[in-house]
Amino acid sequence: MTTASTPAGVARAEEARATDGAPRTGVGSGYLRHAAGKLGGALVSLFAVLVTSFFLFRIIPGDPVKAMTHGVPTSAEQLATLRRQFGLDLPLWQQFADYCAKALTGDLGTSFQFRAPVGELIAAKLPATLLLTGVAVVLYSALGLWLGTRSAWRHGGLGDRVNTGIALTLWSVPSFWLGLLLIIVFSVGMGPIPGLFPTGGMESGTGETGFAYVLDVAHHLVLPVLTLVAVGYAQTLLVMRSSLLDEMGGDYLTTARAKGLRDDEVRRRHAVPNALLPTVTMVFINLGHVAAGSILVETVFSWPGLGGLFYQALSVPDLPLVQGLFVVFAGAMILMNLLADLLYPLLDPRVGR
Repeated sequence: MTTASTPAGVARAEEARATDGAPRTGVGSGYLRHAAGKLGGALVSLFAVLVTSFFLFRIIPGDPVKAMTHGVPTSAEQLATLRRQFGLDLPLWQQFADYCAKALTGDLGTSFQFRAPVGELIAAKLPATLLLTGVAVVLYSALGLWLGTRSAWRHGGLGDRVNTGIALTLWSVPSFWLGLLLIIVFSVGMGPIPGLFPTGGMESGTGETGFAYVLDVAHHLVLPVLTLVAVGYAQTLLVMRSSLLDEMGGDYLTTARAKGLRDDEVRRRHAVPNALLPTVTMVFINLGHVAAGSILVETVFSWPGLGGLFYQALSVPDLPLVQGLFVVFAGAMILMNLLADLLYPLLDPRVGR
């Protein structure tokens, strides 16, 4: 008697015929459900950002119109005209409705302070911020991953203790304080150390072009990038170290060693890929900070980016500019978190099923 003629074989054949051609819910459909849920959550978060950005900055003390006319003799009629011009005389609900309607079309309003569209102001400052924080994020993410892997693989040793101690110390240091310290030591000069780097700005303004201009910008980049790297790499190091320590007791590593793989191969091919999932979240969060920049570091080093623009907008307060920058900063974080969520199932098939 053949297997197909047994009752069990007949049952399996009937089940196969019944399901043949029917839609199958495998990893593909599970991933689509996962992606749709994450996309919906991102849209809800973005709407919450719009609501928060409008009402949060309305509670900032100060009158924007009076701040704009500070030191200039202005009559009550002129103040009323300015309020009407900027829509500040409208009821709050109507201001909010107009703000949401314009935001959906990409119109973030007109700056009170600069009398220019907020979108144009952000677009003009964005390249400088992307250059500064982009270089810093790439450097401190790579440094944190490398040092975190080495510390975990040789945990308890001298290198692990030194790396972890230095990382925790630098992580606890305020970025603006470290930036000021670097300016004092390496820009102004202290003792035998001469002033090696500019105190601030993005370029010297002496009209360099071509490769000379690139070197000039790189010269101005050193101290702010060093500040961001020194403060930022610790988080990636500690997350990677913790994730890899959790994986080191896995049976699959023992099996890999039993197959004759060298220790470096076990780490590179098996342990590190499985420990990357929490670190991917951290890397994408750091990428979200690329657009937001660093308000304190950019202000300390007079870097002409979005961080310095945000500081200027808060000092007025310039409500449309503050709101627009807040939406851009939060939107970048939401987008990066969405990309991380969409990447998870590709790294670990168990996610999104």
